[in-house]
Amino acid sequence: MVNKMIESDTIKLLRECDLGIKMGVSAIEEVVESVKNEEFKCLLLECRNKHMALKNEIVTLLHEYGDKGKDPNPLAKGMSWLKTNAKLSLKESDATIANLITDGCNMGVKFLHRYLNQYKAADEISKNLIKRLINIEEKLAIEIRVFL
Repeated sequence: MVNKMIESDTIKLLRECDLGIKMGVSAIEEVVESVKNEEFKCLLLECRNKHMALKNEIVTLLHEYGDKGKDPNPLAKGMSWLKTNAKLSLKESDATIANLITDGCNMGVKFLHRYLNQYKAADEISKNLIKRLINIEEKLAIEIRVFL
């Protein structure tokens, strides 16, 4: 029974991590071409690459459990796209983009911590993966403050 609980929580945690990465990559790809400052653009692309490397690890683990991961809710993704494009149409600037990305990072960190607390029985490998993702998100939010 304990092993089933660990496996169930592990899969759920990995799915949420997979979802978080997909949302983060999507958000970066939506705005990166509008970024004017090269340093800012490099920070975003570096973060996207870290997300993708982490995603590969997660996909491998999910595959071992016979799971395909979790895709973003189309409504949530659409609302994110709408918010981003509405804000950029009002004022396309690096400060606007930094603000949007910071909000996304903060929301991601909040949800990831919630799932880490919710799926306590998940294995340590999965918990460490989500902690690495949290670290990436927190670091990006700090690094782009200079562009706010």
